[in-house]
Amino acid sequence: MLHFTTYQEANTHEWVTFVHGAGGSSSIWFKQIRDFKKHFNVLLLDLRGHGNSKISLSDSFKTRYTFNAIADDIKEVLDHLKITSSHFVGISLGTILIRNLADRYPNRVASMVLGGAIVKLDVRSRLLIHLGNAFKSVVPYIWLYGFLAWIIMPNKNHKESRLLFIREAKKLYQKEFMRWFKLTADLNPLLRFYQMAKTSIPTLYLMGEQDYLFLPPIRELVKDHTNAILQVVPNCGHVVNVENPQTFNQNTLLFLQNRAR
Repeated sequence: MLHFTTYQEANTHEWVTFVHGAGGSSSIWFKQIRDFKKHFNVLLLDLRGHGNSKISLSDSFKTRYTFNAIADDIKEVLDHLKITSSHFVGISLGTILIRNLADRYPNRVASMVLGGAIVKLDVRSRLLIHLGNAFKSVVPYIWLYGFLAWIIMPNKNHKESRLLFIREAKKLYQKEFMRWFKLTADLNPLLRFYQMAKTSIPTLYLMGEQDYLFLPPIRELVKDHTNAILQVVPNCGHVVNVENPQTFNQNTLLFLQNRAR
């Protein structure tokens, strides 16, 4: 089972589950915990192979993962804690896992806050993945991750986010990094499905104004998805919860409190 941490608030039965992205860990939410645990029960988890979540013996023999399997890891923690339904907050690739849960187990997802959300890969994104696949066997994986982090978070004010993710990625074993990188092969068909499949679950997209790879497709998507709201955070890049935690926390808490049962 995944490693997890909970903070329980005696005056509410509502849960908020935080899902980090590839190469990160639950530590990326350190700027959220204090504000959120005042109002909600909080569940933080480390995805498989990340943070304090060790790889199971059976997984250690696998050469690749699937989004379904990784999302089911999260559901296993919910089942273990007897959490029948939770609000979800995710960043980057974590938003894809939340959307996977929402499509397959909609009764378990009360609402979604998707920061730095990935809903479509443009030509530049696909080129990055192609280059990554071409060089993943000949350059150290941390160089590759550092290059990808710099492309996604290039500006001076993105430096904290960039260094945080590189520092966390260094804790991954190379084989584990490769398993996660191979997930990118499944991204295009999955994202095309999510663009077409509208969900009734209330969704807030919190995107940085400077998230130039992933913001434009979100602007188009929310025009057709009536249960989705887009809020753009000024002077901010891909990792909005780290670069502008005050705005991220305020907007997310307002959204969640309006949807608390």
